[in-house]
Amino acid sequence: MKLISWNVNGLRACVGKNFMEDFKKLDADIFCLQETKLQEGQIELDLPGYHQYWNYAEKKGYSGTAIFTKEEPLSVAYGIGIEEHDHEGRVITLEFEDYYLVTVYTPNSQDGLRRLDYRMQWEDDFLAYIKSLDEKKPVIYCGDLNVAHQEIDLKNPKTNRKNAGFTDEERAKMTTVLSSGFVDTFRYFYPDAEGVYSWWSYRFRAREKNAGWRIDYFIVSERLKDRLENASIHTEIFGSDHCPVELDLK
Repeated sequence: MKLISWNVNGLRACVGKNFMEDFKKLDADIFCLQETKLQEGQIELDLPGYHQYWNYAEKKGYSGTAIFTKEEPLSVAYGIGIEEHDHEGRVITLEFEDYYLVTVYTPNSQDGLRRLDYRMQWEDDFLAYIKSLDEKKPVIYCGDLNVAHQEIDLKNPKTNRKNAGFTDEERAKMTTVLSSGFVDTFRYFYPDAEGVYSWWSYRFRAREKNAGWRIDYFIVSERLKDRLENASIHTEIFGSDHCPVELDLK
């Protein structure tokens, strides 16, 4: 089974940059999107064989998530059930027979860390949500988590130490997740891999120089470890400032 997650940084723009060709080429069983930047009715995607689920932010042109899946889920939920967090279209949860699949677009702490306090609250509430699902069935969650966990997860760790996505606070929250019974699938397979990133700034020719960050993840419940086949990052695919990440399951 192949799962793909991609922050498309505006789906309409991405569709103009070969999204449909990439979608068909990747041929995933489940395809998750973040940062769709859409309202309902602003795009019609013809995806034969896929069920489509969308969560839109109330604010126009902002955030938003979607999941396209070949197998119809048993149930679908939008948000995490906390009013404060559920206006920005950041989470979709699909329930299947033997697992939950969640896509998430984690809030960015912003320039000057002006949203760091909110981000810390989000981290605690989202982890509580994931753990509550995990009590019922194993969880696979994926998306743009807006954090580079280790120094090998970004090109310039020293100069970014106090920047959004690489603060001690954000990294500590990821450490908490991974010590709560969850696995970073890419690091499970490639614990020491360096120079493999999923996001590059549009500035300073960052992608050309591969001055990137690994901030897009597939995280799974530890008890799914024996089903993990591979995890990969599709750095060859353009169309966004992020590239797709993949998880293969037995």
